[in-house]
Amino acid sequence: METRELICIGCPLGCPLKVELEGGRAAAVTGNSCKRGDSYARKEVESPTRIVTSSVAVEGGSLAAVSVKTKEDIPKGKIFEVMKALKGVKAQAPIRIGDVLLSNAAGTGVDIVATKNVPL
Repeated sequence: METRELICIGCPLGCPLKVELEGGRAAAVTGNSCKRGDSYARKEVESPTRIVTSSVAVEGGSLAAVSVKTKEDIPKGKIFEVMKALKGVKAQAPIRIGDVLLSNAAGTGVDIVATKNVPL
């Protein structure tokens, strides 16, 4: 049986977690102070996901670039594909927070949205 150690990010406590793996699945989680720790640990070892943040070039705006993020978390293994897809994206000003700048990034089903307003 394999053991993995994690620090929980489910709440502000930052509990040190130990996950016992059996056949690639979480068989037991210890060290968590709340239910979120158990859920976080199982998801992190079985199917890790991340929110991706970056920036995109802006044309015709008061700024040369706008900060962006994935609207939801994506599989960790897709991060580099999403970044590659963002490389050629150019947004046209004006841009408002929440505007979709890239739909279905790298086939994940998740959109890339602006996190800043950029006026003309």
